[in-house]
Amino acid sequence: MNVKGLTGIWGLVMAAMLAISPLASASSADDAAIQKQNLYPRVKFVTSMGDMVVELNRWRAPLTVDHFLRHVISGSYNDTLFHRVVEDFVVQGGGYKADGTPLPEGDMVVNESGNGLTNKFGTIALARQNEPHSARGQFYFNVKDNDTLNPSSRRWGYAVFGEIVENAELLHELSAVETEVSEQLGFPDVPVEPLRLISVELLPEAQ
Repeated sequence: MNVKGLTGIWGLVMAAMLAISPLASASSADDAAIQKQNLYPRVKFVTSMGDMVVELNRWRAPLTVDHFLRHVISGSYNDTLFHRVVEDFVVQGGGYKADGTPLPEGDMVVNESGNGLTNKFGTIALARQNEPHSARGQFYFNVKDNDTLNPSSRRWGYAVFGEIVENAELLHELSAVETEVSEQLGFPDVPVEPLRLISVELLPEAQ
């Protein structure tokens, strides 16, 4: 058999082995779990003050949406707090369990803030440190049009990856709660009465 024929056979064998390998199966299962082919998956936020539905934008922010949905399907956002609330600015979560225990930070994700989506009222974006590619699991909702959080020619912005499509007005109620400097958490703008994020659920894909 010539080398070309041998190479072709081994290529088929390797492809078959990969298709039935645990790694390939795990990847396929993960893709299915996060609705990888759905450009606009929807998630339901169930809070202690009401519910809202968010449509994510995988077309504009594919890495960020995949990253966020892996947190969702793992259940890491369930029974957590909105730990930072600034009226007429942001409502932030994804950092602490309901008892104040910090959540595992997880992996960082590439900053996709240049995707054309802006930090306008009702959008969701990833929180980060000063380093542009330092976003992990924490997210925030914009309670107004926060132009200062958008990218410019001189700075990285904060990556928006979706928008509330049902009950966006709940944001005004969430952002109006009384806050304080928390001795337990060690920073300001923490709701006096715990503002719970009961669950985040990936909704079935529309048929």
